[in-house]
Amino acid sequence: MNKLELVDLVLSGEAVDRPPVSMWYHFGTQHGGGDQFAHTTLDFFNYYDFDYLKVMNDYFYQPPEGIDAICTANDLERLTRFDVSQSLWREQFKAIDIIGRELKGKAHFVDTVFDAWQSINRNLAAENMKQLMAEAPDALLAALDRVSDNLIDYAKTVIELGASGIFLSIPAGPEIVTREEFLTFVKPFARKVLEATHPLTTMNTLHVHGKELFFEETLDLPAHVFNWWDRGPKGPSLQWVKERIPGCVMGGIDQTIVARRTRAFLKKHVREGIESGGDNRFFLANGCTIDSWAYPGALQTIVETARS
Repeated sequence: MNKLELVDLVLSGEAVDRPPVSMWYHFGTQHGGGDQFAHTTLDFFNYYDFDYLKVMNDYFYQPPEGIDAICTANDLERLTRFDVSQSLWREQFKAIDIIGRELKGKAHFVDTVFDAWQSINRNLAAENMKQLMAEAPDALLAALDRVSDNLIDYAKTVIELGASGIFLSIPAGPEIVTREEFLTFVKPFARKVLEATHPLTTMNTLHVHGKELFFEETLDLPAHVFNWWDRGPKGPSLQWVKERIPGCVMGGIDQTIVARRTRAFLKKHVREGIESGGDNRFFLANGCTIDSWAYPGALQTIVETARS
């Protein structure tokens, strides 16, 4: 069975002898071009012989010209619709085109998308985001809607270039947003992006980001796969989520320990993760990005154990 067939079986709900396995981390190449990023990504994928690929995306949301920080309602109005092909994302599109042509007929891949709230928060509003939610909620909601439209254009472009779906990251823990903020400023726009792309894809993945998650609030979002820090202290478990969604779960590996444990420990850790995930609707992966300085033998051990 090849990599495409294995992933397709899992997505269809069939039982398999072993779960597809993959991992990811940030390469730190966002200062370079799409060619460099594509070749780094493919080298990583091939070196560890993963079954599917999660493409990173470290090209940030394009700021409006002349804006160093989004601080006010007027600033938020500057977040308008734009041609994604002419944005800072053009280097990511260049990389996706190369990756798509290289993996066609060989493996599935998904491309990372940060939801509208994170797109504004990461490099545009940052320290001002809490104030904007409290003092300019209507302007922020309107901006989030326009940003979501740009994200949909972005997602449709990478799908046309060969991606099997997007890997949509949303903030869903109280260390980032309150439950009310999540329901107001995050979830509606995550739904908008997922609903617009779901019919076009087979592997849309929702990454529920945080430590103590509002997970029950995410269960009705339309995704083929859910990914989160299942082995963190607050869970929830893979089985708990599988019982509540029709799709697949992705996890089983605690990303915080991959670079800090022996191979013997990791072998046991992987077997525990596979037992938790079961023989159907389960992808073995980290719950969030692992450390980029991880020992190559650690990742090799995880892949070899998953296949043993």
